[in-house]
Amino acid sequence: MDTKKLLTILGKKFPKKYAKLYHDYIGLMVGKLPKKVDRILLALDFDETILEDTISFKPDLILTHHPFIYGKKKEVLETDPKKAKLYKYLEEHNLPIYSMHTNFDTGKDGMNDALAEALCLHNVYAPTINITMRIGELDKEMDIFTFARYAKEKLHVNYGLLLKNNNKPIKKVGIVGGGGNGEWEIAMKEGCDIYISGDCPHHMRRGIIRYQYNYLDLPHEIEKIFVYQMEKILHHIDPNLEIKIIDHEKEPLVI
Repeated sequence: MDTKKLLTILGKKFPKKYAKLYHDYIGLMVGKLPKKVDRILLALDFDETILEDTISFKPDLILTHHPFIYGKKKEVLETDPKKAKLYKYLEEHNLPIYSMHTNFDTGKDGMNDALAEALCLHNVYAPTINITMRIGELDKEMDIFTFARYAKEKLHVNYGLLLKNNNKPIKKVGIVGGGGNGEWEIAMKEGCDIYISGDCPHHMRRGIIRYQYNYLDLPHEIEKIFVYQMEKILHHIDPNLEIKIIDHEKEPLVI
């Protein structure tokens, strides 16, 4: 498939204007884009651990969710010698990496739509104050512990950190995959019985506790749903694309 055509279609679905952070450098990270693409490798992150599998597959393009270069390229490569070495290898062997991060999180059928679908939420919408968040309802109410186990299983992780601060049954749910913990007040104001995100620091937890709100902190690795969602999107665009998924990321062991 023509590379420019493919990226134009993806760009319309997940426009760069959705990229939120000033240092969120989405798009081409390394290498040069080929004129045509037939083989695509998908990964949540690209690093040394999957280089051997990548070389074996010989992709025309590598698509990741998290940016291979997260920040200013010069600063990243100067402070991370392993990344600098890998960057040089990718450049020399022309293995292009293209990243779709917060634009994919926000766009229709992207990260948070996929997570809401995995939770079997219905009446799903994005609040106007935060178009990245998804809010929806369960088919039936659950007590909070049942819901926490349900969410953990549906999103394929082995643990979660639950802040149970009231006894309301869970029906309306808000979610932002990854590190969206700071958006909990929006979910609360929207009437969600619980909010799901990750990477929640101590001071944020204290605020949630003070307001007696329910929060479920799930590992950032729930975002590995990216590779399966992107595979569906790519095959809808062109069923003949050969796609390899590398789902290599596991959450830390709980000791």
